Amino acid sequence: MAVELLNEATVLDYLISKGVIDKDERCEIDVLTGGVSNVVLGISSESKKLVLKQALAELKVSQLWLADQRRAIVEADAIKLFNQLSPKQVPKLVFLDPERFVLVIERVPVGSTVWKSDLLAGVINPDIGGKLGATLANWHNYGEITPSAKIKFMEDSLFEQLRIDPFYRFVAAKNPQIEVGIRKLINELEGDKTSIVHGDFSPKNIMVTASDDIYILDFEVTHVGNPVFDLAFLIAHLLCKFFRAPDRLQSKLLANTAASFVKEYEKLRPISPSVTKHAALIALARVEGKSTVNYLSADQQQKLQSYTKSILASNASIAFEDLFEMSVK
Repeated sequence: MAVELLNEATVLDYLISKGVIDKDERCEIDVLTGGVSNVVLGISSESKKLVLKQALAELKVSQLWLADQRRAIVEADAIKLFNQLSPKQVPKLVFLDPERFVLVIERVPVGSTVWKSDLLAGVINPDIGGKLGATLANWHNYGEITPSAKIKFMEDSLFEQLRIDPFYRFVAAKNPQIEVGIRKLINELEGDKTSIVHGDFSPKNIMVTASDDIYILDFEVTHVGNPVFDLAFLIAHLLCKFFRAPDRLQSKLLANTAASFVKEYEKLRPISPSVTKHAALIALARVEGKSTVNYLSADQQQKLQSYTKSILASNASIAFEDLFEMSVK
């Protein structure tokens, strides 16, 4: 049965009916950019600054991409967990409607910017990478040593729908020459249940305040799996932006951001040597997968494709330190 989607005209009555907003409160509603997978609305009153998310059943991409709306429930559970672990970096959950797949969270401080937008604008502070690396390592360590926390995230069908299929399998089907290598990477992810994995650790889901504090969002792909995915996912996004960088300074800053991320993570837990191949595959999927980036020119896409395919076709492992240095822009 289809679930009615909320919009600017209906959301206020809905929130009043659920007791989230008082009927006498004056609120402003604005549509926020929610990527491809959610309705996202901002709600502002004198006393509250909130964000409402409602999961879509069909993602807004050119290829058919269906996803279970129950991911909103998974996200709510994950927000509660990670807010407890990092209350200064994860907004608090305010409300969950499991029947309409709606959740409401506190809004990040006014003036915060999306890290993806900052990076594309050339506002690149490598220290942000270090902060993210330390936070992610702490999360992975907690997930690994706390079996009771894993229980709500054991089902991995959402990870299959939102990551393995549109990134790994879709690209493998288009590239028979590297399919065997991609299958090995899939097996590595599916065969490992080490820790709690965010699943969407991307610059678009990270907000940065004016004082360079960070907020991490979008936990709907949280699952128990292989921590290497989170590392590779962020590195892949930085690699895509590296191929877009207009000058050597921005290229160097992006490479340093990735290095800071890895360095701080490694202080707290080890990293699988396969991280570079996973990062290469995910970067390739941002050009050839179901959800592609819109900021690379045709020439930049071609260079990224050639570079990542050469990594995936090679039997040799590539050290992370060489990943950015070896690329020929």
